Amino acid sequence: MAASEMPSSRGRAGRPVGTITRGTTNTNRLRRMDRWIAYAAGRALRAPVAAPVAVDLGYGAAPWTAVELAGRLRAVRPDVRVVGIEIDPARVAAALPMADPPLLEFRRGGFEVPLPGGERPLLVRAANVLRQYDEDRVAEVWALLCGRLAPGGLLVEGTCDEIGRRHVWVALGPEGPRTVTFAARLGGLGRPSDLAERLPKALIHHNVPGRPVHAFLRDFDRAWAAAAPLGAFGARQRWTAACGALAADWPLRDGPTRWRQGELTVDWAALAPR
Repeated sequence: MAASEMPSSRGRAGRPVGTITRGTTNTNRLRRMDRWIAYAAGRALRAPVAAPVAVDLGYGAAPWTAVELAGRLRAVRPDVRVVGIEIDPARVAAALPMADPPLLEFRRGGFEVPLPGGERPLLVRAANVLRQYDEDRVAEVWALLCGRLAPGGLLVEGTCDEIGRRHVWVALGPEGPRTVTFAARLGGLGRPSDLAERLPKALIHHNVPGRPVHAFLRDFDRAWAAAAPLGAFGARQRWTAACGALAADWPLRDGPTRWRQGELTVDWAALAPR
């Protein structure tokens, strides 16, 4: 999908909202994001209600990420239904042999998130989609997607590298953005600011001196450098110590249990562009 005019619902003549992405995808690319989703949305997924719906929006040229999301969420809620949505009809047709209705389905659509009977998803994951749009479209798309969520629902929108070693994503609820999460394979990470190239579209152009996200990554690098002696015990110990030091000055939302997995989550308001 690219930066063309995007109305607030179905496009002209009922066409999906958005345009086709490059479609780059790989197996296991979104494993870190999925792990965090299972944790963050676990309570809502396990709620004693009808089978919840999760959407993999813009899954790309192959349906691997939707298939993997279905498998990972079923470990939390066995009857969760996953719908992969793509704007390119050829990609939808190619994915259909992997469908397992009603637990895994594929539909053509875009940011309007077309689900049968006007259903509202508990989860929408949009990975590596808005990266291809202009920044001034982000708030519009976020509002459209958040407006489709079920009560208590979650939108996860962000970017990762080609094989899923480095991620940054924003978590949003029906009310708007809540948090930003940084996640990495710690082995081979030079410094936390290496994640800057994976900042979501809403933040990446604001990583300049004087902006909050730049200050955050600067402080994270300083904490990482100060924790260098702990690198003798492994990158995980060093990352955990750096996160603990960062918590003194920044509103982190998580703690050592998540830090040890190579994650860190901070309030959106602390990094939001001014």
